[in-house]
Amino acid sequence: MRTAIIAIRNRLDRVGIILSGLCAVHCVLGVVLVGVLGLGGEVLLSPEIHRIGLAMALGIGVASLGFGVLRHGRIAPLVIGGFGLALMAAALFVGHGTPEAVLTILGVGLVAFAHIRNLHAAC
Repeated sequence: MRTAIIAIRNRLDRVGIILSGLCAVHCVLGVVLVGVLGLGGEVLLSPEIHRIGLAMALGIGVASLGFGVLRHGRIAPLVIGGFGLALMAAALFVGHGTPEAVLTILGVGLVAFAHIRNLHAAC
């Protein structure tokens, strides 16, 4: 049973890393496609995509990073991930454009780093 829980937690961390990477790619490509080519602004920069991504990041982050603290006792990954999630949430309030992309990319970078630290702390 314990092995199954560890495997699930590890998978959640990996999903968190993948989602963080996809979010960063979405931000960069969204700004490039809309800014340079004028394509897909309504879809790529929709606030709903950001809200849904933040909700997924919150759920996966709190679950996997929280379980990590319970397992290995290191709070640093949770704090780093929490700061990253706060940056992602702040991006919702600055409007579309470069500030939103910068806050989001910094946030997802910190969240991915926190998931990586969480995986390594469990070893």
